[in-house]
Amino acid sequence: MNTTMSRSKGKRRLMSEINVVPYIDVMLVLLIIFMITAPLLTQGITVDLPNAPASALDPGQNEPLVLSVDREGKYYLNVGDNEDMPIDDATVVERASAVLRRNAQTSVLVQADETVPYGRVVTGAVLLQQSGATKIGFQTDPSGNERDRRR
Repeated sequence: MNTTMSRSKGKRRLMSEINVVPYIDVMLVLLIIFMITAPLLTQGITVDLPNAPASALDPGQNEPLVLSVDREGKYYLNVGDNEDMPIDDATVVERASAVLRRNAQTSVLVQADETVPYGRVVTGAVLLQQSGATKIGFQTDPSGNERDRRR
């Protein structure tokens, strides 16, 4: 009897495989979540940029501080809680100052709709200068192609 028990104990092995089915389920759920949320992250402010040939920014730089001016002349800044909500002049100065205090080398850009009055764009640039920006660039559409007007 002793010999039969020793043989049966010798045949038993420990199972050393990992069950990956739960991991696959988690990955599929994450994939679905990312597929649903990705289009929501690309929403922004619609601005028709003026056409002008210009060189692109160095991709190695940090994300620039962008002041957007829409058709109605409302300001938007790409920092803060609600980037797609219009802000007033004092908030532009406050938020831009905070960003420039953290990193004085941050690129500062103005992105204005081509139909907005020039004075409103200049006012935005002055607000950025009051915030501590020494160099301000203007975003343009380098393609130069005629595009659809959403008016």
